[in-house]
Amino acid sequence: MTNTRMVKAVVLIGGPQKGTRFRPLSMDILKPLFPVAGFPMIYHHIDAARKIKGLREILLIGSYQQSDALHRFIMEVQHEFRILIRYLQEYAPLGTGGALYHFRDQILAGNPEVFFVMNCDVCCDFPLAEMLEFHKSRGPGVHHTILGTNATRQQSLNYGCIVEDSETHRVRHYVEKPETFVSTTINCGVYIFSPDIFNCIAKQLENSKEAINFDLTSTEQNPNIVKLDDAIAKMTTEKDSNGIIHVYHTIKFWSQIKSAGAAVFANRHYLSIYHRTHPERLAKLGPNQPNIIGDVFIHATARVDPTATLGPNVTIGSGVTIGAGVRVRETLILDGAIVGDHACILYTIIGPRATIGQWTRIEGTANDPNPNKPFAKLDVCGAFSNDGRLQPSITVIGSSVFVPSEVVILNSIVLPNKELRGSFKNQIIL
Repeated sequence: MTNTRMVKAVVLIGGPQKGTRFRPLSMDILKPLFPVAGFPMIYHHIDAARKIKGLREILLIGSYQQSDALHRFIMEVQHEFRILIRYLQEYAPLGTGGALYHFRDQILAGNPEVFFVMNCDVCCDFPLAEMLEFHKSRGPGVHHTILGTNATRQQSLNYGCIVEDSETHRVRHYVEKPETFVSTTINCGVYIFSPDIFNCIAKQLENSKEAINFDLTSTEQNPNIVKLDDAIAKMTTEKDSNGIIHVYHTIKFWSQIKSAGAAVFANRHYLSIYHRTHPERLAKLGPNQPNIIGDVFIHATARVDPTATLGPNVTIGSGVTIGAGVRVRETLILDGAIVGDHACILYTIIGPRATIGQWTRIEGTANDPNPNKPFAKLDVCGAFSNDGRLQPSITVIGSSVFVPSEVVILNSIVLPNKELRGSFKNQIIL
């Protein structure tokens, strides 16, 4: 294997116009900073990227306005990992390809041999070192690599589908969310690009501008918007394109975090891999400690009564208070929330500073046949409906919501700052 001169990583974090399916959680917390298994979503990307040999810089690209929360997160992670992290803000949403192209000078500064690109809403084992090894093994020349995994025929219709040469793993055809079946190999939203990718994106920009100029009714469109998927599809059909694309297959866990329900399953996965990567983060049984079942993360500042039972697959955020006799399972309880004595919370996300009364039951219904087994692949997690979409009916309690004592909340979504006065089932409480 040849030595890598220098590597960078880019995380595409989107913007406020995205993440609508993640509401109401994204109404108070930037989606990239939503905590999963005790840490912001993009923390897991950065933690994986920093281990790449030769990595010098991580760039976060999105259209969120600069905020104290985002700035504080970057400063804290830079200090923890001793690596340069910068946020590059788009002047307007430019699409995944357009955003990369707009900041191409910053990405290419220092002359990196290759750079990783990761979508923010991806949750996986991030086999980045193995992926880079595969990329280099393809030999000299201009080429790029996509991380791929297998889905069922029905699930594949919701993702970018890859048709490859079975021997060389070269991508021969690529279609984003096809109307009919194309392939069970899907794009995982993790890439290794050579600098030549910008030549291909530039061609797509020119085509976009020509199309808008031709269509006089498209005056409100932004000609600088280019989707990375379109550039990839174009590269697989043009013989003189800027490089060959290969697909590296992973058999490890992968999913997307598009909804609150997906965050519950991502939480389970990240907790399970802590056994290998960060066992110190997992709560353990001990004197004057709560009863722990399976994988549980408890922030050091949380106060949990020793008579409570937590797990499996539970995350307790900073400053949370858990009362006596509480039962929590498959749930995230976010910073500053209070759970009263003898409450029962299953398949739920409790937002920051929410208050749950005594003897209250809050429960979601997840399409999950085996909750005790960490899922390894897309098609065995049990969280997909018949159309292939990840849609468990978990309950979401928004930030600063008050839920009284002795009520039942089932399969419902409660927007922030509400004071409930009774029980609810299968409702969205605005």
